[in-house]
Amino acid sequence: MTKNLLVELSDALAEAAERAGQATVLVNARRRIPASGIVYAAELVLTADHVIERDEDLSVTLFDGTEIKATVVGRDPGSDLALLRLAQPVSVVAQPSATPARIGQMTLTLGRPSAEGLEASFGIVSTIGGPVRTPRGGLLERYLRTEATSYPGFSGGPTVAADGTILGVNTSGLARGMAITIPADLAWKVAAALAAHGHIQRGYIGIRSQPVEIPAAQQSALKREQASGLLIIGLEDDGPATKSGLLVGDILVGLDGKPVADQDALFASLSGDVVGKSLPVEVLRGGAPTSVKVVIGER
Repeated sequence: MTKNLLVELSDALAEAAERAGQATVLVNARRRIPASGIVYAAELVLTADHVIERDEDLSVTLFDGTEIKATVVGRDPGSDLALLRLAQPVSVVAQPSATPARIGQMTLTLGRPSAEGLEASFGIVSTIGGPVRTPRGGLLERYLRTEATSYPGFSGGPTVAADGTILGVNTSGLARGMAITIPADLAWKVAAALAAHGHIQRGYIGIRSQPVEIPAAQQSALKREQASGLLIIGLEDDGPATKSGLLVGDILVGLDGKPVADQDALFASLSGDVVGKSLPVEVLRGGAPTSVKVVIGER
């Protein structure tokens, strides 16, 4: 009997939805439409921050209808992610994809926006963008957009690959109501930081700056092609940059071995596990490259 490839594809997508759907939960944390969430660990649920409208009387409904009380572990408005702790552990935990999403990849967008059960929408990855500043003070290194429809209550739920692994967390809270997906590797890092600290540590060095072009001669001195950097036009009193010896008039061109061509690049370099560390900051001073160690503060 000839195989029907469409039936096989359909069955594979249904199995992917079933697999990921068991780790997709309903989050009761706002007055109107409930939202969705993803079981990140046995006692932890990852969801969208903007759907958490209260700090008390929270609950999560599992795929089998079991309702469990929950509390807030931590929130990060900058990435629109929040982590909840369940009153008791659960057995099914979501599995992030081992490979990043690709343009054209088939996906399912899942949500559990009501007690009626799982809902799904089919699409492909249409855009991989970033980095982009977020409305509430964060920087999203990458984001995905898919052609799937994100229905009301899908925020906090997963975008899923055809094997049922998680490609990312869906939210309508970062792009003026437009649905985007936070890639799983980034979302899992935020979740780990929230579990450890209750908030995201973001670094700062205490400068005011503006982009400037770097002349060819100075690029030659840097021994790399880099068309722009950040001219330091102000220093915070007693801030990390002042303490380290950075000067007004220095042109910041790198941090911890990575080029810094603009303010977004600096913002990205100060994300992650950098607070409290002494990192080399590369500047052009009088046209010559100089390295200054700066202890990164917490913004």
